[in-house]
Amino acid sequence: MLEPIKRTLFALLLGCACLLPIPALAAERGAGESTHLIAQRADPWVFRHSDGYYYFIATAPEYDRIELRRATSIAGLAEAGAEVVWRKHSSGPMSAHIWAPELHRIDGAWYIYFAAGEAENPWKIRMYTLRNEAANPLQGEWQEMGRIATPVDSFSLDATSFTHAGKRYLVWAQYDAEGERGSALLMAEMASPTEIKQPVITLSEPRLDWEIIGHKVNEGAAVLKKNGRIFMTYSASATDHNYAVGLLWADADADLMDPDSWHKSPEPVFSTNAELKRFGPGHNSFTLAEDGETDLLVYHARDYRELKGSPLSDPNRHTRVRELHWDENGMPDFRQNEKD
Repeated sequence: MLEPIKRTLFALLLGCACLLPIPALAAERGAGESTHLIAQRADPWVFRHSDGYYYFIATAPEYDRIELRRATSIAGLAEAGAEVVWRKHSSGPMSAHIWAPELHRIDGAWYIYFAAGEAENPWKIRMYTLRNEAANPLQGEWQEMGRIATPVDSFSLDATSFTHAGKRYLVWAQYDAEGERGSALLMAEMASPTEIKQPVITLSEPRLDWEIIGHKVNEGAAVLKKNGRIFMTYSASATDHNYAVGLLWADADADLMDPDSWHKSPEPVFSTNAELKRFGPGHNSFTLAEDGETDLLVYHARDYRELKGSPLSDPNRHTRVRELHWDENGMPDFRQNEKD
């Protein structure tokens, strides 16, 4: 616990979260400034649980472990200690490229979905699951539940799960068998928290010009239900300054397993803004602020354009948080060119 003076300074650094309304924490500052919630953590996922805590999980730049932290406020996550709950194996499956973990509470247990390669073949990326029955996911034992099997055995990652109308779905990114399409977004209903059902549908493929810069990529889906619609963000292109966020949406009463139910924005909805020192924003999640009403966008971005090494070796993808606005039509407004 920080003493009062340090706490005040800490709040100021986070946008005066303790002194001003919630949106002050969530908004990026004026031109030339940047706000980090947590440094060097990519693919951030924040879970707001009924126990009064926010849980944070993300990709560590060493790609070798999964950590959790929790706090009773968004700002508090920055000062919360990180608990390592699982480490990579020394060889074989789950021994390299530990990427994009997500924490979910399903049927009274905690689950972590994550992607991993093999030390002998780091790019043999597949999706795996951990399970913990403890009330507090920072305690108890995390059990390895194995790989999430998909009809095609190929590069696959970024699993996320959501429920709607009594059904649970899994969305993930995967290459086709030939590897020529790049990574597309796929979706299926779930038979259990660790198993999908057939059929598997394709929600989106990287075909637009802004989705194929450097690499053909659709990945990192996140779901938000609001205003009678199911919204799904995703990220596209190489993970440098070209990385950007796209948007899919479907009506809440539509058949979500019908690809024709989904609409796709032709342009990115959130992308690089040099004035805000926001380069390559993406792989976001959504949560609610402490007021239980304000939607927050949690994402990663770098503060600079020129990489220090490659997109994977440059560790400075930092977790940021900002308020998610809505327009008069009930659509999310990411305010790409704003100067809050």
